Amino acid sequence: MKTLMLFLAALLMPAYLSAQDNTDSFTIRIKTMSGEECAHKVKNRLLKEDGVERLSFDLEKRTATISYDHTKICADSITSILNGTRYKASPYNENDTILCGMELQMSDMHCQNCANRIMKRFEGMEGIDSMAAHVDKHSVFFRYDANRTCKADIREVLGEMGFTPVNYYTSKDISYAYFLIPEDTDIDEAIDMGLSLGAVDDANANKRRHSLAITYANKYTTEEKLLEGLRSAGINATLPAPHECKE
Repeated sequence: MKTLMLFLAALLMPAYLSAQDNTDSFTIRIKTMSGEECAHKVKNRLLKEDGVERLSFDLEKRTATISYDHTKICADSITSILNGTRYKASPYNENDTILCGMELQMSDMHCQNCANRIMKRFEGMEGIDSMAAHVDKHSVFFRYDANRTCKADIREVLGEMGFTPVNYYTSKDISYAYFLIPEDTDIDEAIDMGLSLGAVDDANANKRRHSLAITYANKYTTEEKLLEGLRSAGINATLPAPHECKE
């Protein structure tokens, strides 16, 4: 049996290597690709073409990396297909500047001293273009170069500083909840549980603060319902006492 398997592998290997040799890839920017739904449409359209094999996306940079069989289709043809849709393609270069913006809400950014610490920490950090802190909203807006940093990196630095950032929206239909959780709570489990609750847009936990922050649609749930949901799931969350900043 072992000899037969080796024989079959030897027969199939040349065909496999040949297929690998025919595969090329390239990356393009699609500036109108604003989310998962757009990426799904791009993927469905291109996979209809003979020779297009795989696509992967970076939604933050709004790029698509396309693998294709160059004996069946070429990169220019793939680009032309997209340019006939609303998802027009342009060249991508890793040295380009791709400016993006995001605003993060941090209920534990209590005062101007907290905001000043954040601004000082990010000044001069690679990829950060500009910042604006809004103490009254407990939020900071970041403009950054997505080719040199990313949302996840910014959130990670804020977490290391002791803050618990979640997505911020200007809509009156969005609110923010902030809970304390036991020190022995698994952080990833707390985040997953927060995200599983109804009407939740974003959740993030901080091991240093023992905190869980949630962005939620206030038309469909409340802080009290979220607290009840966490407790029902076995996370003994509590509301924090009024804060007196000691930063």
